Amino acid sequence: EAAMLSSRKSRVPLARSNLGLVFGFMAVSSIRAAAVATRVGIEERQCESVQDCLRSCTKRLGDIRQLHSKLTVQTRELFSERARSQTAFAAPPPALTTPSSGKQPSMLAAARSIVPAIHLRGGSAGRAASSPLPGAQGARMMSGGHGYDYDYFVIGGGSGGVRSSRIAAGHGAKVALAEEAKGGDTPDGGFSGLGGTCVNVGCVPKKLMVYGAHFSHDLEDMRAYGWNMKPEGEVDWASFMAKKNAEIARLNGIYERMLGNAGVEVIKARATLVDAHTVDVGGRKVTADKILVAVGGWPYTPEFPGSEHVITSNEAFFLPTPPKRAVVVGGGYIAVEFANIFHGYGSKVTQLYRGDKWLRGFDGDVRDHLKAEYEQQGIDVRFNANIASIEKQADGSLKAMLEDGSTIDADVIMYATGRVPKTKGLGLEAAGVETDGKGAIVVNEGFETSVPSIYAVGDVINRIQLTPVALAEGHCLADTLFGGKPRKTDYTDVPTAVFSNPPIGTVGMTEEQAREEYGDVHVYRTSFRAMKHTLTGRQEKTLMKLIVHPETDKVLGVHMVGHEAGEVIQLAGVCLKAGATKAHFDSTIGVHPTSAEEFVTMRSRV
Repeated sequence: EAAMLSSRKSRVPLARSNLGLVFGFMAVSSIRAAAVATRVGIEERQCESVQDCLRSCTKRLGDIRQLHSKLTVQTRELFSERARSQTAFAAPPPALTTPSSGKQPSMLAAARSIVPAIHLRGGSAGRAASSPLPGAQGARMMSGGHGYDYDYFVIGGGSGGVRSSRIAAGHGAKVALAEEAKGGDTPDGGFSGLGGTCVNVGCVPKKLMVYGAHFSHDLEDMRAYGWNMKPEGEVDWASFMAKKNAEIARLNGIYERMLGNAGVEVIKARATLVDAHTVDVGGRKVTADKILVAVGGWPYTPEFPGSEHVITSNEAFFLPTPPKRAVVVGGGYIAVEFANIFHGYGSKVTQLYRGDKWLRGFDGDVRDHLKAEYEQQGIDVRFNANIASIEKQADGSLKAMLEDGSTIDADVIMYATGRVPKTKGLGLEAAGVETDGKGAIVVNEGFETSVPSIYAVGDVINRIQLTPVALAEGHCLADTLFGGKPRKTDYTDVPTAVFSNPPIGTVGMTEEQAREEYGDVHVYRTSFRAMKHTLTGRQEKTLMKLIVHPETDKVLGVHMVGHEAGEVIQLAGVCLKAGATKAHFDSTIGVHPTSAEEFVTMRSRV
């Protein structure tokens, strides 16, 4: 049930000739897709030959934008080849339009302007696109009708930048994305690359290390279930690091191919702003109608005597061996997660936090519960504690002097004391882009900066620093600018997880937030030992909690500390988005035996 594209090889003389090609696109109606085809003619002049006409596309059901993107790349190659040979072209064919019901927005981009692609002899198939395709801004040739090199230039190849560039290209925009080449000689010390923080020094490698760290617990638990582990397990850290790094490199390659297939030109160089429409890319000036800044954030470390001896999460991903003694400073996601990672790999861990309770912004019961779990496992958690200075010892170890006069010996001291927008040296001031006191770019609801042609999304605007949020922001912006469907990012009820041990999953309001806004609220809470640990003997407890509006019965918040909390909380997020009430939870039959069933069986209020 998908349209087919026909292709053929033909010889075309120098005289005028017309070549008709059939382009099929899917129009989804009810359950089945009906094929609709239209013929578009392109007048050819001064061509020696036409070869490798549009190849047959594999029959498939899926997003029309994927099919359209493949044709877009080939068509742009045609226009670029013609520009180089200075061949006169007839005007592009008129945009193909179709009525819009509002029910199938993915069809809009495909129906706006569709031109069959032709590979000319000597063309560079697979090369990044360098010319625009008529699209959402109307039929264009070469410069998009505005005189700039690109419709959209994206600075930063992280989650927000990659998503926004792909969607914009899918809407017909001519897009380029600049990201520094991965390597030790870049200003970022080799920690950057396509995929941004998440892929290179964030979510992905962290989750792999969390998996690895937890196997030490699994090996202990296996004995309770009859497994005799002989000899004892040993960590081959070098092998693990090599496999982890190979996986990151694989993902880098996937991102590059994904961008190329979407028609986005990838430039592996550092980009800085020059003015409202100009970017310096590795010493070369390029212009764009609209510019997106999506450079993300960078770990922050305070300066104090001996601070040059500390590492951040960036370096933690590339340690040559797991440390025997580790000090983790900080009380947020990253600090809590790395304390778990180091502990799982056998380190003696001390975690220091200058405040009186970590994980600011999380539910109070969740914060207290995790501290108790960490201390029970043997992690030394100290609140209201901070390092005054660090000295490197003769054997290479470190001695930390705390503000209270005590000392801690360590092999690694990692600071996870927050992240700051990576805006230094970006040229924001020269371009007139306003930033706040922390260096974050100031934007309005539509992600527009103080310069109307420059936009920003992701960690650089310092809203919610989560990968899925950056993805949503970049997608909304591209749809708004190039898709003809303005959208705003919804920041309510964003689910999140902390990959501690046990992990945390949370969505919606905390009890403290709900009481501040609504006064008296209904709280349902339970704590229990999971079935698995009835045999292992572990005293690890699972915490589950619901916050409910006292009048509407609407569930305001869902919180969990326990095995696979991150997986459970994702669906809880759907429930909150749908406006689920406590009655909806109560009327749902649980899956037994699971921990998640507690969310639909809690009846007694605290």
